Amino acid sequence: MEFVLPEYSLRIMSPEIFLFIWALVIITYDVVTKRKNGSSTGYLALLGLMITGLLLAFSGKGVGFGSMFYNDNTSIFFKIIFLGAAFMAIGSSFGITTNKIVNHRGEFYGLMLLSTVGMMFLASSNELLSLYIGLELTTIPLFVLAAFFKDNKLSVEAGIKYFIIGAFSSALLLYGISFLYGMSGTTDIVQMKINLAITHLTFQNIGVILILAIVMLVAGIGFKLGLPPFHQWVPDVYEGAPTPVAAFLSVGSKAAGLIAFAKIFVNGLYAFHSPDLSPNDWGILVAIIAVLAMIIGNTVAIRQTNIKRMLGYSAIAQAGYIMIGVVAMNKLGMSSMGFYMFAYMFANMGAFAVVALVEDKTGSCEISNYSGLSKTSPMLSGIFAVFLLSLAGIPPLAGFLAKYYVFAAGIQAAQSSPSLSWMYWVVGIGLLTTVFALYYYANVIKQMYFSKEASPYTIKFSVPSLTVLFIGLAGVIILGLIPEPIISFTSDFANSFGLIP
Repeated sequence: MEFVLPEYSLRIMSPEIFLFIWALVIITYDVVTKRKNGSSTGYLALLGLMITGLLLAFSGKGVGFGSMFYNDNTSIFFKIIFLGAAFMAIGSSFGITTNKIVNHRGEFYGLMLLSTVGMMFLASSNELLSLYIGLELTTIPLFVLAAFFKDNKLSVEAGIKYFIIGAFSSALLLYGISFLYGMSGTTDIVQMKINLAITHLTFQNIGVILILAIVMLVAGIGFKLGLPPFHQWVPDVYEGAPTPVAAFLSVGSKAAGLIAFAKIFVNGLYAFHSPDLSPNDWGILVAIIAVLAMIIGNTVAIRQTNIKRMLGYSAIAQAGYIMIGVVAMNKLGMSSMGFYMFAYMFANMGAFAVVALVEDKTGSCEISNYSGLSKTSPMLSGIFAVFLLSLAGIPPLAGFLAKYYVFAAGIQAAQSSPSLSWMYWVVGIGLLTTVFALYYYANVIKQMYFSKEASPYTIKFSVPSLTVLFIGLAGVIILGLIPEPIISFTSDFANSFGLIP
């Protein structure tokens, strides 16, 4: 039999190839210049991300490496989120690279870019093994970044916890993938969907193997998303990791886990979503996990005194809201998933940028440090309040519409079939927990604006941090007022996952 090489189509992979090379260039540049100019290394990283964005705009859609690499609207959209999150994380890191990271700036920025490359490959992966490799390339640099303050016990603890739990979840994910391969005889996600459907029709019930595969896949990807009961690492890692890394984890890693989940479950296991196929269905299982995320994240966040831990529990709750759109398994659900992640990027990365600025000035992340901040830093306090209100879902900001769309998708799913009527309960709990969320976000605003004493700190901005704040502010306001362009673009996501509009 004649062996035929696959079509490589390097043009559509040019953004990933360039960013990978650029990450190596930054590490080399930092060593060659003897680590004397940290700001130039950071600006080089930002420049590389902007060039990658331009290459992404011209790389176009198509298939490469056989069917392993696939560029469509969904993958391009998530790549924009990854690049945006990396840009905002690096832009808010100039403070720590000046004061705390002196000898390893190149490695810091290089690892962040390499993690972004993994996310971008993951977004275009159309095959289980390449998807797993992309997920690992995403996660492994983050293990190092979480422990980057090697003289700080909390940072080292964060890195160790993240590494141990991450390695365990990766093993579960790979084991689940092996079960899917054993049942379908292929690692191609589309072909796997077809083969699993044929196997199910032939044998009527695939049985315990599929149940084991679903449980292990949910556990493996649930860790990346910070979903209960795989969420314990989130607050500890967020607290100990450098603040820009925690920000990147909260958006980039979450978006990577989300697209991985959608590719495997929404696309590959599409036929096993319905409760009619119980116990071989995954819809109710994931919905229960989403409900737990909303309840645990929002209730435990109320008691936090450290703002990074509070935002960590908030991230757990936000993952639960996003999963409502995924479990809805309809056109609006897929569209709302993309819109929510896009809106969340601006609000959460902006909020962490403020936290980074305050931490650089005060040396602490306690919420009490924000007391009276509006009197000495009124612009920063106003911007931070906008970010927090968007995360809480207050109109007319982007967070309100993000929650509206995922709840609407859940209601639409419940109305489409009597077997999905339980989605009403999921949406109801989501609405109720949103009220809880407002409490702890408003508490920070209260500290800033209603304290009798003025803050002893005046926060100054660097050009990169100010740029990040304005990008985040513009994003939450514009998306809240003019959501139609993004909703229109994400409305095509259902086709990417083989759903019937």
